[in-house]
Amino acid sequence: MILSMTGYGRGEAIAGGISCTVEVRSVNSRFLEVVARLPRTLAQRENDLKELVRTQVSRGKVSVSVTLQRDQNGLPLSINTSAAKSYYKLLNQLRKAVNIREQVKLEHLLKFSEVLEAEEAKESDEEEWAVVQSGLRKALDALNAMRAQEGGEMAKDLKGRVEWMERALGEIEEKAKQRIPEERKRLEERVQLLVSDKAVIDQNRLELEMILLADKLDVTEECVRYRSHTKFFLEALGKKEPVGRTLSFLIQEMNREANTIGSKSNDAAIAHLVVRLKEELEKIREQLQNIE
Repeated sequence: MILSMTGYGRGEAIAGGISCTVEVRSVNSRFLEVVARLPRTLAQRENDLKELVRTQVSRGKVSVSVTLQRDQNGLPLSINTSAAKSYYKLLNQLRKAVNIREQVKLEHLLKFSEVLEAEEAKESDEEEWAVVQSGLRKALDALNAMRAQEGGEMAKDLKGRVEWMERALGEIEEKAKQRIPEERKRLEERVQLLVSDKAVIDQNRLELEMILLADKLDVTEECVRYRSHTKFFLEALGKKEPVGRTLSFLIQEMNREANTIGSKSNDAAIAHLVVRLKEELEKIREQLQNIE
């Protein structure tokens, strides 16, 4: 089952008076990029969070937002009295220097982050991180469920396009086979118009030219390779591991075979089918940009 790189997941966890909400969003990207927004008390856990995300997501740009709440009695904050006094003194000096009558208030002091500081308690950090991990795993499960659902719909569409291409290849082969006797007849007529005396025509050389012409018009080898690529493409859609890069490579190879078929087949009907093939390949390529 292929996975889309676009999705959203939300997880919540509560333990020991700590509640956590984790939101995970992912969009398409060539590589895995994890951007985390953590509370200041868990800033040192950013790498641990990214490693946990990597166990569930292998490609895409993933944004993780973590919100923590504690019971009123369990807030991991303390007042930095010395910092509060120093700021109060500085603000008063500033007020007098610029001749401002307004008094220094508590709201002015709270604008300085050093006044209220987080308690650096190892036990508190471990408790918070345990709750965040639980919420993050739930969010990642929800994210992957959405990605799998969208990936399933994309897989159905891709299979339908590949099946159409298989039918188009069959039409191209039939038309290419019909072209060989038609081109043989056309070449003989042109030679007869150019040479009035039929005795001058070297039948062996004419047959050799016919063989070379048939070889140039024959697209069997290209169709066989094309079908081989579509076979591997369909097999990859059913694999559990990420296959986005593999599918992109196979599409490139299919496009190359389509170009060769178009250049070898000097026929309007075949050229029209080749154009439609390339249109389908481009649509598939655009979809693959959102597959993990």
